[in-house]
Amino acid sequence: MILKYGSKGKEVKELQEFLCISTDGHFGKGTDRAVKTWQANNKLNVDGIVGPATWDAMGLATTDVEEATYKTENGLTIHRHMLPKDEYMTGSKPEYVFLHHTAGWNNPFRTVDHWGRDDRGRVATEFVLGGQSIKGDDNEYDGILVQCTPQGGWGWHLGTGRSHMHQNSVGIEVNNFGWIKNGKTYAGTTADRSQLVTLAKPFRGYSTWHRYSDKQIEVLRDWILYIGERDNIDITDGLPKLIKTIGADAFEYIPEVVRGNCKGLWTHTNVKKTKVDMFPQPELMDMLVSGIVFIKPDILTYDTHKTRQYVKILIVFHYCTVFSV
Repeated sequence: MILKYGSKGKEVKELQEFLCISTDGHFGKGTDRAVKTWQANNKLNVDGIVGPATWDAMGLATTDVEEATYKTENGLTIHRHMLPKDEYMTGSKPEYVFLHHTAGWNNPFRTVDHWGRDDRGRVATEFVLGGQSIKGDDNEYDGILVQCTPQGGWGWHLGTGRSHMHQNSVGIEVNNFGWIKNGKTYAGTTADRSQLVTLAKPFRGYSTWHRYSDKQIEVLRDWILYIGERDNIDITDGLPKLIKTIGADAFEYIPEVVRGNCKGLWTHTNVKKTKVDMFPQPELMDMLVSGIVFIKPDILTYDTHKTRQYVKILIVFHYCTVFSV
């Protein structure tokens, strides 16, 4: 059970009793203030959200867990933290999976709450994966997987202007601060060295990045396998196979993906030249190859669906050349 500002019910009363404050069952300003004070005193992330780590630290058994969380057949624990119904659309029939990172925060619940207040409207992916603080002082949300729309729900998350790809894809945002310059994030936050990775070759102009944690990569692997099964998507197609062929260059912009000719698993960088999510961290690439792909193709083959002909797509660094056969 996730409790936050605006929550109501018996669980809030139990929380208030623990905090020794007025027990009205409404998570208002007073409860929010008390929770933040308790989190600060117990060296937790101070966000006012009572999630798994805060419940555990309090030693309280959460109630109605089945309503707030569920487990997949492959063992993933998924926390439901839904956006308001007017903040996403429905009717998705996924053909793609897209990987993103947030370029900010390590708290997936905060990410979802931000989308709910975003005046651009209906900006979201179905899932968000928590991570570690860029300062290296908070791993409360590391590997916490959150679902914020129901299955079939979708939001704007690619920035390509092609509604078909938005509507017919499943996305996940991985909490991560992205590139690091002179020891600081784009927002000016000083990064702890333990949180950094330096690439052998710069990507999109940057060599140093906030590393995806081991836990994030582990959960991301299980999530990809789960989504492939749930939505009948061949998640071995696309980026995983391409990494086997050209390594880190697989993360570059690929026009044929934008045109809809290449289904399967991709990242935001494959469809948008200006984006940097996700970047080719070696551990991430290893997971996508060893955890997802089991064969090594010389040339990738896709079904265009429109013509019912097969096309061979020979991908050389940043673009695809299409040959009919």
